[in-house]
Amino acid sequence: MSNDQPAMRHRSPSHLVRLAIVAGCFLLSYPATAMADLSVASPFTDNAVLQQKMLVPVWGSADPGTAITVEFDGQKQQSVADADGTWKVQLNPMPASAEPQTLQVSSSTTTVSFTNVVVGEVWICSGQSNMQFSTAAVPEIQSLAASSENIRCFEVKRTVAMTEQDRLEGKWTEQPPNSAVAFSFAHFLEQAGDVPVGIVLACWGSSSIEAWMPREMSDTVPHFKTMMDEFDADTDTQDRIASILNGKKPWSRADDIFLRRQSNILYNAMIHPLVPYASRGLVWYQGERNTQSMFGMSKEPWFSRHSGILKYGPTLKAWIERYRKEWGNEDMHFLVVMLPGYFKPLPTGPQMGPEHPSTHSWAWMRESQLQSLELPHTSVVNTIDLGDLKNIHPKDKLPIGQRLALLAARETLGQTIEAEGPKMQRVEVLDDRLVVHFEHAGGLRTLDGNAPTGFWLSDDSQKWVPATAELRGQTVVLSSSELTHPLYVRYAFAGKPKVNLVNAAKLPASPFRTDSFQP
Repeated sequence: MSNDQPAMRHRSPSHLVRLAIVAGCFLLSYPATAMADLSVASPFTDNAVLQQKMLVPVWGSADPGTAITVEFDGQKQQSVADADGTWKVQLNPMPASAEPQTLQVSSSTTTVSFTNVVVGEVWICSGQSNMQFSTAAVPEIQSLAASSENIRCFEVKRTVAMTEQDRLEGKWTEQPPNSAVAFSFAHFLEQAGDVPVGIVLACWGSSSIEAWMPREMSDTVPHFKTMMDEFDADTDTQDRIASILNGKKPWSRADDIFLRRQSNILYNAMIHPLVPYASRGLVWYQGERNTQSMFGMSKEPWFSRHSGILKYGPTLKAWIERYRKEWGNEDMHFLVVMLPGYFKPLPTGPQMGPEHPSTHSWAWMRESQLQSLELPHTSVVNTIDLGDLKNIHPKDKLPIGQRLALLAARETLGQTIEAEGPKMQRVEVLDDRLVVHFEHAGGLRTLDGNAPTGFWLSDDSQKWVPATAELRGQTVVLSSSELTHPLYVRYAFAGKPKVNLVNAAKLPASPFRTDSFQP
């Protein structure tokens, strides 16, 4: 039964019919694998990648009481379909193997076989347009194909559903994902781990985090409850969604944008059917859509009614925890891509330019994204040295893939490598200067050999002034002729700061601030 049934209890009969029509087009459009008495979940196809060194669920549906046998890599696991017609087995953990094998699922009357199946590292790559950004647009990433040996992709069809679906459209191919970030990540991870890499690509441009949230999160995220209550009461939107889904294909650009800017219904169609496909974790490159306001829930335009920047941090953490619950895996790793440099100031703050820390800019979104580190098994890829002042879709995606792979190799493959740039450890407040102590600071230096840039100082006046910065070992000493007794520092805390501080691995220092001033 769909998780949104309680919310439908008080809807009118006509509203229920409307939802049934919309949901019905999906139930009819996703054919089950094999014959009527046995089907296997959509993520299982020829050329699949199964996750190494973890329990691997295999599931599907069959007539109640049907005995099911799943065979792979010398294992034989059995189950019986429940009264509701669902079944599931778990394959025991397996080592990585690029040797093609057959995954066979059978009942007494039907056998379904998936060929060319390998075992390696499986990652879901999701988010909005910068995750969807094509490999073809970045020649240096496209050229990696020649040296990529065993990267496979399952690209989820971009669509929506009013209720949580059990099936989706897509298939595993022996081709890298057509996503510059996902492909470069997979390439460098394959090299680091010497294992097959499978990418499940489920992304859609212009989508908010709320688009990828299950309805049940309205019980714990107040602004999402408001959004879903408003969505349920908006019969015009319901009717337009039904009209688009049952109308002419392909959709017009306007209809496509309208669908992907809705809440919840992307999750229903594109994520829920993947649960609980075994994966190491999820790479999340999203947030641009939620930067339309600082405080969130703007009334106009309609598609800016979401968390906004300041609510994004708690929302992201709740979303991560919910996905782990869905997958039944508290160790599921989340790699969050920090939004890179870009400048479009919000009207709610001082208009001080792209490098000033007082401007209401993406600096505050990056701080929200970094809140995810309060949860275990999370990492944030620092991109503060990347991006484009005016282009929200920058092409410098190769370093993002490299940094993602470094973090994944360290955190999930157990490799002892430097995967992060310098991070503020503590700030020592002296009389007329501040001393910033860093971790991950081996070989602390600047890329251009000049003094460190991007540091600003303030006292309780909340007036920020540029700092004079000096490198001393693994510290940076800050002062300013404009402040007698500086108390606080902000580093790279701007829409598009100029930064040059790195460690020996040439990884950039992470943005931070030590004040608690509110925007």
